[in-house]
Amino acid sequence: MLNKLMMAALLGFALSAILGALLLPALRRFKAGQPIKEDGPVWHISKQGTPTMGGISFILAVLIVILVVAGNVILDGNLSALAIFLFSLVFGVIGFLDDYEKVKKKHNTGLSAAQKFLLQIAVAIVFLVLLRNNGLINPNLYVPFWGIEWKLNWLTYMAFAAIVMVGTVNAVNLTDGVDGLVTGVSLPVCAFFAAVAYHQYSLKDQMQALGVGIFATALFGSLLGFLIYNFNPAKVFMGDTGSLFLGGAICGMAFALNIPLILPLVGLIYVAEAMSDIIQVVYFKLTKGKRFFLMAPLHHHYEKKGWSEKKLFFVFSSITVICCIIAYYGVVDMYPVSLP
Repeated sequence: MLNKLMMAALLGFALSAILGALLLPALRRFKAGQPIKEDGPVWHISKQGTPTMGGISFILAVLIVILVVAGNVILDGNLSALAIFLFSLVFGVIGFLDDYEKVKKKHNTGLSAAQKFLLQIAVAIVFLVLLRNNGLINPNLYVPFWGIEWKLNWLTYMAFAAIVMVGTVNAVNLTDGVDGLVTGVSLPVCAFFAAVAYHQYSLKDQMQALGVGIFATALFGSLLGFLIYNFNPAKVFMGDTGSLFLGGAICGMAFALNIPLILPLVGLIYVAEAMSDIIQVVYFKLTKGKRFFLMAPLHHHYEKKGWSEKKLFFVFSSITVICCIIAYYGVVDMYPVSLP
């Protein structure tokens, strides 16, 4: 398995780097520039016109890697990598429609919040039904660090899972507001899921874990290749096309490995970004115009305090690395080594 994981990461990096180089001039030619919010940070105005929808490059890279590295695994009936990719892709398509509307209107308003929410809920429910019907999930939730499972009825589990999926996707999307930030934060998260998948496969020979591991390392390598163009100063943004795909991938891997309750820890930055936005809105309404943060989401608050985009990238990514290391020890006992 280790050889497949390494191959997936290296191939993902190379393909994403090559596809990024090919996609960038194409996006410029089609004038797919990113409109900047009028009520956003004034210092981001200089980013106006930077090509968006760059997430297409790493999405395509992940697909090619899955077909090449996991092709024989898929033919043997292990569809976990392909299932997670297709689930993520549908969210990516929603993001693409949103990006396309923004580029078409030359305004930072694409699909309405209601349209995106309804589409995301529909995708989550359909995906969960398909997973349940194919026996790829069960309604038992593993509780990290405690080593126990909560047994839920299917209705409760499906409702919980749909809410977590949509919440995760939108939290990841909110994190994408500074050059390279969501890319850098997501790299250790992908490494975490790859490590857990490798552990599960090594101890229990779980074929589903093999597929998840290949997907996780393919995404890790592809994001690293994309970072060449997305690191500050960014030559291209991933857009909602990339960030919604990324959110779908992260919650897809969590559910495939039956560890969705670990998401708040490995995704602490995502959670903080989403909560800062919610707190800001609620506080603003309750106090009739006062702000809890200097600006929301959280990364803008720290920008207002003088943090550079590079500092945000390294601090938030480092926090995620620490959270992922802690999280690994919270789930590593899920499949303990059997003593003779």
